[in-house]
Amino acid sequence: MKKLLSVILIISMIALSTLSGCSSDETNENINGGDTDQQITQAPTGEITGSAAQNGKAGDEDPDNNKGQTDTDSKAQSVSINVNRSTGEVKIDRKKLDDKKDQQAAGGWTLFVYLCGTDLESDYGMGSADLEEMKSASTGDKVRFIVQTGGTQVWKNDYVNEDKLQRYLIQNGEIKLLKEIKLDDMGDPGTLSDFLKWGLKEYASARNGVILWNHGGGSITGVCFDECFYSDSIDLAELDTVLNESIEVTGKKLDFIGFDACLMGTVETANICATYADYMYGSEEVEPGSGWDYVAIGDYLGSKPDADALALGKVVADSFLKACEKDDDDALTTFSIIDLSKIDNLVTAFNNFAKDVYDAGQDVATRGDIVRAISGVDDFGGNNKTEGYTNMIDLGGLIDACSSYSQNSNAAIKAISEAVAYSVSGYVHEGVSGLATYYPISIQGSEELSFFGKICISPYYLSFIDMLGSVGASGDMYWDYDDDTWFDDEGDWYWGDWDYYEDDYWDYLDDYEETGESPYITFDVEPTFEDGYYYFALDEEGMYNTADVYGMVYVMSDDGTEVIEYGETYDIDEDWEYGIFIDNFDGWWLSLPDGQNLATYIVDYTDEGIIYTSPVLLNDKETNLRLRMDDKSIIIEGAWDGIDDESGAASKDIVKLKKGDKIVPVYYSMSIETEYWDEWYGDEYVFDGDPEIIYDQMYPGEYLYAFCIEDIYGDYYLTDFETFYINDYGEVEYE
Repeated sequence: MKKLLSVILIISMIALSTLSGCSSDETNENINGGDTDQQITQAPTGEITGSAAQNGKAGDEDPDNNKGQTDTDSKAQSVSINVNRSTGEVKIDRKKLDDKKDQQAAGGWTLFVYLCGTDLESDYGMGSADLEEMKSASTGDKVRFIVQTGGTQVWKNDYVNEDKLQRYLIQNGEIKLLKEIKLDDMGDPGTLSDFLKWGLKEYASARNGVILWNHGGGSITGVCFDECFYSDSIDLAELDTVLNESIEVTGKKLDFIGFDACLMGTVETANICATYADYMYGSEEVEPGSGWDYVAIGDYLGSKPDADALALGKVVADSFLKACEKDDDDALTTFSIIDLSKIDNLVTAFNNFAKDVYDAGQDVATRGDIVRAISGVDDFGGNNKTEGYTNMIDLGGLIDACSSYSQNSNAAIKAISEAVAYSVSGYVHEGVSGLATYYPISIQGSEELSFFGKICISPYYLSFIDMLGSVGASGDMYWDYDDDTWFDDEGDWYWGDWDYYEDDYWDYLDDYEETGESPYITFDVEPTFEDGYYYFALDEEGMYNTADVYGMVYVMSDDGTEVIEYGETYDIDEDWEYGIFIDNFDGWWLSLPDGQNLATYIVDYTDEGIIYTSPVLLNDKETNLRLRMDDKSIIIEGAWDGIDDESGAASKDIVKLKKGDKIVPVYYSMSIETEYWDEWYGDEYVFDGDPEIIYDQMYPGEYLYAFCIEDIYGDYYLTDFETFYINDYGEVEYE
């Protein structure tokens, strides 16, 4: 795992070593600008036309759009999970819904698509492209899409109005406006609730699926970020409330809930959805911009309107991967179909596993082993200095990494494999389990963990995370194993009692700062330069507390006034058995074809190569180049904006570069005089259309090198800087 390198300590170390907003028009008009409440269209005839079509109007919703006031209740709506502290026994009680098998015998599907366009539409037209795909699908008369549009400043087509919320019927190659109401926040759970209650009342079929289309941010920040309303989103607690309200319309489970959005394939999401649907469709990783293939989906259901949700899910997954492969965006792709009837077994198995790991973690030596093992688990959405942090990792990878510390790990792995009915992935994430979970690669503050505390499926896993944070923040190694924070006086923990814990419990993290001088990193041999090598040896306690070791490389500006960060390198000879680490840096670096060395940070290691990210200006816009290095070449896969600092939404599209694009490398830099960090810019490079770049020797000159030693509690130790030189022959020379 890659954690944020605090600039404060780097400053001190170097100093010592120196050296249109959206309209709110509330009128309710038809597509041709007619009178309020005028009939807009009638659904095409067929076996599944709903009451709205039969009555000659699109439902009986209040034309003033007096939206229901949906707020997150103090208790979860969907499920009660009780864990006893002393025994570890898990009891799960989910809301019961009627059987729908009799209804499904008739066949037919309605797919309710909540299409929150946001910048995916206003910048790239992705929402319009998917509407056209739905129109192009051969659905027949038994299959239809019911779509609500909104959430973007501009629609890149000539029929959707960005100043309204609009509801469309798409079937048999035609798109018909059913209803339009005043613009409102698509990130407000009440807006989603109104759409689903209306849709399920008027257009429910034998089989029904709900698709949430937009950005996703994983278990913490949720889905559907409305760019017209300050990027407000629907979090998992709100989603639970929405589904609880909406499902009352039919009293029956949905066939699936799907996320055409990034990072929503998590066990926390599945736990919410399990009460309300048979299956969940979603991706652990960021979704490439092509998203779902709605032509393939519509064509399949048109030919097989009696298909079940599992069969449809396989089509969604396979066509998604195929579309990614067509666009050469498949390397990072993941997609899973989750059998939600298996989630309760998974929750129980994970609790048993987590209790073992928490118990094992009381021993400081074992705690370090556990954290180091987790650091190698596949993570999703970047999780590095330049792209930001989602803190989403693979659930199966987490369990496998900790299997030595739990006698229940095999049962937990089996439970995941049974819950993941089908999955696909590209080579970077080959072998991931199909479900992700939250893990604090880099804790972003108390609010993040406060929310996770409400949706986490295990008090023991929550306690393990709390243990790491508390030790790091408290400044000592003491942890109260008998702490009862998450349990009531009877020793019981209840999932979903969202007001049970004080919101300020995690406030200790708001005062916590990385120091760069972690007291837990201790040495047998202090960092030393000798005989041309820079090295150190950890003592026993230091070994227990070390999570990761890598090198940081800096270059001095020509005038000697600035230190410019080049990024991370794992060119280190490591001996984890004896705690010895030796610099093996050779002076080669990822570079543009014009010779400019890029600032690079590691995203992921695979057997096929390494994925890097590099901050740049692309046509004057700040973004990051995604670079893929294997034993044959280094390729620019495209530009990715990363995680939005304010909302936590993950950018969906890795944008392919075009010939003539202007690239300016960006570096973090510090003024020696002011000790103030800023950005430093390289020279403009015009992309020639060839995505291959070079691994080249660094320019001759003076550089700095330091070890960064991360501890298991989120802090780190930055060693003194050693000065080295690259001579005219490309050789590394130390002073």
